[in-house]
Amino acid sequence: MKSYTILQDPLLHANFNLTLVYDTHIYVGDYTMFGPNVTVATGGHPILPELREKAYQYNAPIHISRNCWIGVGVIIVPGVTIGDNTVIGAGSIVTKHIPGNVLAVGNPCKVLREINDHDKLYYFKDRKIINEDLTEP
Repeated sequence: MKSYTILQDPLLHANFNLTLVYDTHIYVGDYTMFGPNVTVATGGHPILPELREKAYQYNAPIHISRNCWIGVGVIIVPGVTIGDNTVIGAGSIVTKHIPGNVLAVGNPCKVLREINDHDKLYYFKDRKIINEDLTEP
């Protein structure tokens, strides 16, 4: 049985040292960005030592939805789904599903807040978005 990693276009951005460890599917939606040193792993091993001695392994697909930003050094473990438009903060370890349209951070990764109206006005701290930058060419 073969497995495939599906990186859909357009405009998928993968920075350096993106590590995809896959024994089953990794799905990545359009316009998703990966920061440096991100690891996405679909396989893991059981806690029970006797099973590890017998080389037991489990695999579960990972779904990273459309227009996500996965920050530097993030680790995503088997079976996780990340919703559309979500930002995962630097250094986070994603161990559970994360909904769409949120900023999530930490170890383990948890929702910090929803993406909101402030984010429509400012792209970083007090740096205001110029509306022309949001219009289609």
